[in-house]
Amino acid sequence: MMNLILQYSLYLVILIIFAVPLGAYIGKVMNGEKVFLTRVVEPVENLIYKILCIDKTEEMNWKSYLWSVLFFNGFGFLVLFFMHMCQNLLPLNPQNMDGTSWHLAFNNAISFVTNTNWQAYSGESTLSYFTQMFGLTVQNFVSAATGIAVLFVLIRAFIKVKERGLGNFWVDITRIVLYVLIPLSMIVSIALVSQGVVQNFAPYEIVNLVEPVALENGSQVTEQIVPMGPGASQIAIKQLGTNGGGYFGTNSAYPLENPTALSNLIEVLSILLIPAALCFTFGKNIGDKRQGKAIFSAMFILLILALVGIAINEQIATPQLAQNGAVNIGMENQAGGNMEGKEARFGIVGSSTWAAFTTAASNGSVNSMHDSYTPLGGMITMVLMQLGEVVFGGVGCGLYGMISFVILTVFIAGLMVGRTPEYLGKKIEPREMKLSVIVCLATPVAILIGSGIAVVVPSVLDSLNNTGTHGLSEIVYAYSSVGGNNGSAFAGFSANTVFLNVSLGICMLFARFVPIIAIVAMAGSLVEKKRLAVTPGTLSTCNTMFIFMLILIVLLVGALSFFPALSLGPIAEYCQMIH
Repeated sequence: MMNLILQYSLYLVILIIFAVPLGAYIGKVMNGEKVFLTRVVEPVENLIYKILCIDKTEEMNWKSYLWSVLFFNGFGFLVLFFMHMCQNLLPLNPQNMDGTSWHLAFNNAISFVTNTNWQAYSGESTLSYFTQMFGLTVQNFVSAATGIAVLFVLIRAFIKVKERGLGNFWVDITRIVLYVLIPLSMIVSIALVSQGVVQNFAPYEIVNLVEPVALENGSQVTEQIVPMGPGASQIAIKQLGTNGGGYFGTNSAYPLENPTALSNLIEVLSILLIPAALCFTFGKNIGDKRQGKAIFSAMFILLILALVGIAINEQIATPQLAQNGAVNIGMENQAGGNMEGKEARFGIVGSSTWAAFTTAASNGSVNSMHDSYTPLGGMITMVLMQLGEVVFGGVGCGLYGMISFVILTVFIAGLMVGRTPEYLGKKIEPREMKLSVIVCLATPVAILIGSGIAVVVPSVLDSLNNTGTHGLSEIVYAYSSVGGNNGSAFAGFSANTVFLNVSLGICMLFARFVPIIAIVAMAGSLVEKKRLAVTPGTLSTCNTMFIFMLILIVLLVGALSFFPALSLGPIAEYCQMIH
């Protein structure tokens, strides 16, 4: 037991060690300060501004900034949509992949533009090297950069007093990609290649099996197709940018995508590295590190609670798996527990940690099949997404989502003591409250309406791998995943149909851009406000009491919104299991 605790603790400790200095670095980059990469990267940055006719000193108001965000993402959607449809006409297609259907192209283009990376297909059998590299990988960078850029609009709104300028979107996104995402991705890519992750342009290889597989008709399978391609370069940014889309169909459970224990450690830490670092960036940039640490603490406590819950349920497994003692699921000389759907090389610890990290962040990559988790273990991964992906969440969007919960908590606390709510010296008035509520409820609205419609559509039942309570969980998980900009799925759910591709795509658009619009509009309101002086009656937003109040509000919103659906799904499945 102590060995297991040490393994889980190792992931968390290493995460904090790397997140703190990275947070300080990101803050300097976004403030335009000199960093160790400036001498190398600044000429490239200035060249980009010159080619695109960008004035890096120009300040945008909130409407101009928002328009730039929407235009940029809309353009990216169109390019990616037509790239999917026409990939048979494009280069770097050694397997001669055909263009995809319009509805799959629609779904996947939205998925990668919104940083969701939901995939209703298997990467190695559907998309060419060109589409993977110049379509998906490019969006992995810029969709992540968009989330961070929108976060900094909100940060500047708290810093500035009675102004209108909130920065320049084109400058922000350029700096994030050049100074943060590309250097980190290069480091992670090289590390993954050293562990055996595939990175080439070779055609798929046909290899002989070590042991032939006998089929029911009496014949034998003696060969296997092994996918090749530029995997490591996409895998690095999919983790660092909380994208999560698998280069291969089985994602990071596939040996050529995640071959060793060390590659597993590198990838799982990459998932939460930037989201965790941005908490410290926030505290540094607003001039009060305690505020960043308070938000980090709330997220970290929720992450630990989720990790403990998943780990315990997967280690205990189920009575059915034990078969009344006929099967040894103990930990003596083996991993033990529920190993169904998990890779033996990762075991319960590596799988449970990844499951908690990937659903806490809006990442969605997996190294085990969540469909095979115990009812309560799978439910916790679902709840993490349903909370709005604010337990660190996606790069940028997780933190601005949590700040919206902070504003909601400040408002509720203000009602208790009869004071006008304020946060970081800015008065929180009805406009900010309405916009915060929109951000907090966008995810529940997308999930509940989407899954509610899906369960009454007869064709959706044909996509299920299971019936009854687990079948409902598959539907709710799918819409929780797209509503939380996550992208993971219960593996048995076949989503490549017209209805599911279109409806899931609409949910992704709603859950991504409604909060972005609300956050940028809120920033536009806050930046024009004066700063209030701190008085003895000012509510502290960085002490222990506020941290736990914030956690309570986050859990209450999730519990009140999703308890009925969870009761009919994983909770009912658990009750059936124990009786």
